[in-house]
Amino acid sequence: MEKIEKPDSVWRQELTAEEFRVCREQGTEAPFSGTLLHNRDTGIYHCTCCQAPLFESENKFDSGCGWPSFDAAINDEAIRYLRDTSHGMVRTEIRCARCDSHLGHVFPDGPPTTGERYCVNSVSLIFNKNES
Repeated sequence: MEKIEKPDSVWRQELTAEEFRVCREQGTEAPFSGTLLHNRDTGIYHCTCCQAPLFESENKFDSGCGWPSFDAAINDEAIRYLRDTSHGMVRTEIRCARCDSHLGHVFPDGPPTTGERYCVNSVSLIFNKNES
């Protein structure tokens, strides 16, 4: 996969202020506010910044956490994992492997299929319906 690197000045021109805050500055959208939280359509979730495929709708589930949740990424190369010690806790941050966009965090409390819960900001995703 070809890596995408751009200066912040270019990202600011290409993204909305909220997309930039979340995706490029590791922000978080308010819980239960995201447009994709209750999406149940079939398709693929892509990175807002580079359109890389990240998650399939068949892996989406309602975790009750307030953000779209998935039990697995679309493949092993799609996501980059980083140790996050901010906010007085240890978590695993997830980023798009192609452009390093902040997506959210993954937790080990997901459904039995994988045991993982990828907790993702809606603003960091673009949904393409029926693309699977």
